Amino acid sequence: MAAETLHSILEWYLINGRIILDYFHFTFDKIFYIFLYITMAFTCIYLIFLVFSIFSKKEYQEKELDISKAPFVTVQIPTRNEIIALRCAENCLKQDYPKDRYEILIGDDSDKPEISKQLVEFANNHEQVSVYKREKNIGFKPGNLNNLLKYSKGDILVLFDSDFAPGKDFLKRIVEPFLRDEQISAVQARWNFSNFNQNLVTIMASTIVYMFHHVSLSILKIFDTSSLCGSAEAVRKKDLIELGGWRSGSLTEDIEYTLRLDLAGKKLVYLPKLECYSDVPFKLKDLCRQQMRWAYGVINSYIIHFRSLVSSKKLSAWDKLLSMVHGLGYIPPVLILLLFMFGTLSFVTHPPAPIDLSKFFSKLGINILMTSGLIIASIYSLYRAKKSKYILKMIASSFTVGIVTTFYVNKGILKSILGKPMEWYLLTKNVKYIKE
Repeated sequence: MAAETLHSILEWYLINGRIILDYFHFTFDKIFYIFLYITMAFTCIYLIFLVFSIFSKKEYQEKELDISKAPFVTVQIPTRNEIIALRCAENCLKQDYPKDRYEILIGDDSDKPEISKQLVEFANNHEQVSVYKREKNIGFKPGNLNNLLKYSKGDILVLFDSDFAPGKDFLKRIVEPFLRDEQISAVQARWNFSNFNQNLVTIMASTIVYMFHHVSLSILKIFDTSSLCGSAEAVRKKDLIELGGWRSGSLTEDIEYTLRLDLAGKKLVYLPKLECYSDVPFKLKDLCRQQMRWAYGVINSYIIHFRSLVSSKKLSAWDKLLSMVHGLGYIPPVLILLLFMFGTLSFVTHPPAPIDLSKFFSKLGINILMTSGLIIASIYSLYRAKKSKYILKMIASSFTVGIVTTFYVNKGILKSILGKPMEWYLLTKNVKYIKE
């Protein structure tokens, strides 16, 4: 009886299977082209952004800080199991800022006693440095920052991740805008990287950040606004306190706080000429985890604040649109995944026939060219970062490392939309601390 049933099913499939597959092929093909046209539209948007960025000369004009008016500053270095935080602290000690006008607080969330011991020993040898350790690592980095906020004496808070190495003029340059304009609540410096050309992973990791700084932030500065990036940044303490501090548990506390500043009508400034160097992940696993966390955190921030942004009566329609720029970069990875998925489904359901390789690759090449907004933006970003000679390596990285990374970005977006939890991964970075 079972054999007869199976035979009947196979016979039915032989008669009707091709009709069903043709229907699916038609559907998948149409969906593919819908997403293709949407991706082409985003390519045009990226090109428009680039044109604005290229021809706009507008940027915040830095001025020399009047040292006699230098406000008291608290430098905060949140860290977890990263002895490299001492290199950051040493760079901060070398600042050409009045020594009696700033302090350095290290927030130690380490679960390795040997790391905590070295941090405390360093602080004991430097009067300006203090270490504060929590009993429990609650709320990730923003929880650490909120703990440091309780001990911060400064009117201005300057934040560094452990692996950042600020130049000696960093403090006076990032603090000066706050003195010039009481309405300024946050100032962001530009990131650069010491290990850009270590391998294809570091090239991809650096290019992602370069695009945000040289395209997205360059567009925002044309309209006198910016976004925080999580490090090499400064915020006005009283505004942070008034807005409720950092959102504990946020995986991208910088974007989340930026959206709250936008809602409050506060000013943000970007200083593209003030660079601070750090290191990017050099392992593919770490890059994927970093990008997944960033995607999760950014989307979660918009889920929290989207309704307030849209319904705000304080913000103009243009201000609301500018607030969305931080999240626009996560639309192309979603479109790329959808194109790959429906393109593959269309291909496998196509009626059996010899593959015309020349036609296949010519259509593939045209589709890639018509949806190459991210690649073009990446090329421009490397040019602006004075790394044009690495463009071919970046393209190779995009079609290898970038494809894998795109999957994890989409995974982070999906988990955020579904409300699934995400942990904060500690990343391996190729940086060493040598005690001076």
